[in-house]
Amino acid sequence: MAVQRLTPQPQSNDVPQLHERVQQTTCCVVGGGPGGMVLTLLLARQGIPVTLLEAHTDFDRDFRGNTISPAVMELLDQLGLAERLLEQRHVKIHNFTVQTGSGPLVFADFTRLNTRYPFITMLPQVHFLDFLAAEVLRYPHARIIMGATVQGLIEEGGVVRGVRYQSHDGEHELRALLTVGADGRFSRLRKLAGLQPRASSPPMDVFWFRLPRHPDDPESAGALFRFGPQSLLVLMDHFDYWDIGYIIAKGSYPQLRAAGLPALRRAITRIAPELADRLQHLTSWQQGALLSVESNHLAQWFQPGLLLIGDAAHVMSPVGGIGINYAIQDAVAAAQQLSVPLQTGRLSLRDLRAVQRRREWPTRIIQAIQGLAHQRIVRMALASAEPLCLPRLLRLALRLPWTSRIIGRLIAFGIAPMRPGDRESPQLVP
Repeated sequence: MAVQRLTPQPQSNDVPQLHERVQQTTCCVVGGGPGGMVLTLLLARQGIPVTLLEAHTDFDRDFRGNTISPAVMELLDQLGLAERLLEQRHVKIHNFTVQTGSGPLVFADFTRLNTRYPFITMLPQVHFLDFLAAEVLRYPHARIIMGATVQGLIEEGGVVRGVRYQSHDGEHELRALLTVGADGRFSRLRKLAGLQPRASSPPMDVFWFRLPRHPDDPESAGALFRFGPQSLLVLMDHFDYWDIGYIIAKGSYPQLRAAGLPALRRAITRIAPELADRLQHLTSWQQGALLSVESNHLAQWFQPGLLLIGDAAHVMSPVGGIGINYAIQDAVAAAQQLSVPLQTGRLSLRDLRAVQRRREWPTRIIQAIQGLAHQRIVRMALASAEPLCLPRLLRLALRLPWTSRIIGRLIAFGIAPMRPGDRESPQLVP
């Protein structure tokens, strides 16, 4: 999608012209990832003036999360968007499989979920965000401004009243009743607000790269996990290519690079021999990206006039690929709780606190489960000189059908999934 289409002329007197230095909206959303984009869409559908600021000029960045969970697909279905999204080229992942010494073992099964979408949808995030952005721009009170870098918060009487941002035509002020930070794990708004997250210590980093998919590769291979000496390998099916995550001990990337690409290619061949005939395509470290794995959370997600959601409030580990799901569920909770206060102009700290109260404990529980996986499986695998053999009791548990269904449900929906119109909240589906 061209950048020009993301900064259209407003269609309402309530929305300011883009060239004005001081602009006004009801809600300013900073960060055009899945959480920020869904929140913008849900507010726009309620007729609430909303402006999304995205620092980049497009959404096309490599090695971002591409997993869309059944919970997100159900949300899109309620908004009338799911089938249109699935018209785009995608891959359906029906299970997660780990290779053990006695053969492959399904540890997360999505096929038996009670949903119209019993699979993980693999879709490049750039296409997902372009799709949502086009939907946002159907609403006259919504704007998306690309290449807008936040420089500071506007504060009056201890209340955040918007942001100052820099764009291609200079510096602007965007004043708002509510400012939402959905700007990811390196949140600029979180830093400007002086909020410090509480961090845990995941034992791993991930080097992501891509290799071509061959015509004779298994159809619908899904997500495959392999153990190697002091490493793990994750293979994610993407039609024409494999997204591959080489999981290494925390902080060991300099040693990996020092050993050289030939050593990396040999290590991958030992773990996944079927990739040997295409590893010659990996010729430069610049073809990949290092993900420094983190897991943290804020004690308080809000200040007067300011709310943080998604990775800005709680960075999720990549274990389970649930980060997008949780960011979007934060967005649903925020839209449900805040639509009426934003419409009436009466936004209180109680409203912001209610968003955190609804989303904090599901997040903390999942982070605790991820922490157990870090300690009981990942750390053991990275410390083992031989490919890890899962403990016998764990292998037996994973062979029970209900175990893979429970894990599949946790990955697909998380804890206490949010849906438009839940409980006493206003309906977000007109």
